[in-house]
Amino acid sequence: MDIQALSDFDLVAAHGGFGRAARVSGRSKATLSRRVAELEESLGVRLIERGSQTLRLTEEGRALHERTHGLLSEITEAGEAVVLGASTPKGRLRVSAPVVFAHVALPRIGARFALAYPDVQLEIVAEDRKVDPVEDGYDLIIRIDPSPDERLVGRRFLNDQRLIVAPPGMAPPTPVVDGDDSAVTAVVLSATPPGTLWRMTSRTEAEIVLRPDPILRLSSLLMVRDAVVAGAGAALLPKLLVADDIESGRLAYWGTHAGPTVEIWALQSSRRLIGAKVRAFLEVVEKAFPEKRFDAKPI
Repeated sequence: MDIQALSDFDLVAAHGGFGRAARVSGRSKATLSRRVAELEESLGVRLIERGSQTLRLTEEGRALHERTHGLLSEITEAGEAVVLGASTPKGRLRVSAPVVFAHVALPRIGARFALAYPDVQLEIVAEDRKVDPVEDGYDLIIRIDPSPDERLVGRRFLNDQRLIVAPPGMAPPTPVVDGDDSAVTAVVLSATPPGTLWRMTSRTEAEIVLRPDPILRLSSLLMVRDAVVAGAGAALLPKLLVADDIESGRLAYWGTHAGPTVEIWALQSSRRLIGAKVRAFLEVVEKAFPEKRFDAKPI
């Protein structure tokens, strides 16, 4: 595949037409049209529908543009870095992050990044679905406790804990003997399986086993947190989400979940170079968590 022809097609697709692409690039419409036609011939597919007043990509053209636009940007950025002897963050940066982390931490981090790197157009998408950085057009994805995936590379930048919290007026569980569990009215995620137990360590007792009795099932941790603040019952929630509520007295802290800590990772496709804008964003993120853990006032 001719990289120059592919770059010309990307230019036309990105700017919505041959005329706009010609004005931006300073190249003639005829040259761009010829190069796109050569690319279509080499691939054996039609990429652009002719005869329309506005540019319309075919299904194949749209798929090619989505798959190659990010790669071409990285190639351009890498070339500029070699020529200049340094790499300056610029261009578009798309980040996917879990809803809770995005809402709690990324507005402040995003603001710091935007002020430090005004030549980068940062877009952060809050979503809990599993995304593919190449297929979905992301430069970076943030995941909670990710499973090993050879298609992704990255690093852990934060550890968090899960806390058991409740409305301030709710009586804490009474410890039981012989390893029995103690039932507690609870708000849980919709996907929580029946029979789930919470193993809790507290400041005053050894490990306590709680058996949540769901009075309410909700589809997101943000909804669970709001329901607990409203008095519905106890819940198991990330410290990152509830630390301020505990400090202000809106929630009562019962104990820390005895399981492993929560790992939060920043990942990208193993097929891509780590560009300047991604490195810069990761630096801002890691400066926000210098100890690689979420720190709040002692609980």
